[in-house]
Amino acid sequence: MNKELFLELLSEEVKSYKSLLETSDGEWIIKGFIDVNKNIYSITNDTKVISKIVEIILVPHLISFAARNGMTVEFPSAQNFYPDITFKDSDGNIYALDFKSSFYSDSRSCGFTLGSYWGYFRQRDKKKNTDYPYGEYKCHLILGILYKQSAEIIHEGSIYKVSELAAIKSVIRDFTFFVQPKWKIASDRTGSGNTRNIGSVIGLDNLVNGNGTFALLGEEVFDDYWMNFYNAGDARSAGIGKPNYTNLSTYKEFLASKQDLLKKLE
Repeated sequence: MNKELFLELLSEEVKSYKSLLETSDGEWIIKGFIDVNKNIYSITNDTKVISKIVEIILVPHLISFAARNGMTVEFPSAQNFYPDITFKDSDGNIYALDFKSSFYSDSRSCGFTLGSYWGYFRQRDKKKNTDYPYGEYKCHLILGILYKQSAEIIHEGSIYKVSELAAIKSVIRDFTFFVQPKWKIASDRTGSGNTRNIGSVIGLDNLVNGNGTFALLGEEVFDDYWMNFYNAGDARSAGIGKPNYTNLSTYKEFLASKQDLLKKLE
């Protein structure tokens, strides 16, 4: 299976996930955690909690999707390994899928990080926090999970009975799902502060439609930009003083300076 077909099939698959996670009036189907005494504990709208619960719900459906298309799924052998799911087809080709979630409001999203531009991203022929070298994957896809936070005041720490289930308000609602190649939704900025994470573009439409900074420039430019990107600390450690570039505009200037040097050698 080629990567274009895999992306097409997976994109079609996730269209059904909205109905899996929402009630008829748009609320999240999850109301809390239940114990053996049938007490329901309210949950927080913390993105880490929400993303893990959503992942647990979706994984069986992704396994079923793989089986219907003659593929198998593999999960990382360690908690901090990339990616969240590896799909493998009958020819042994592998495809990476990472879950990313964020809340949005008025068609705006706070965005998310797209993984490291260090380690496995640069040393693509080695296993660096991965079970397969990064370069062996046919493509690197993001399953985006976007949602609105409830306008209702949620009382964390509340305990309900099963008979009160209908009265419990969901902490989130109105899901939007999408699948896009990582490079198509990437920005030219890090995900947060001075970390080694690639940041996504901002905006619901940009994420869903793959209108990232590199979308028109291509994956090759995305790879070159981030494989040679240094934050301030890494630039000092590498002995180059300051980063060669910090955004797409200064990246173009950096490439132009290299061309000038090449001309002098001709």
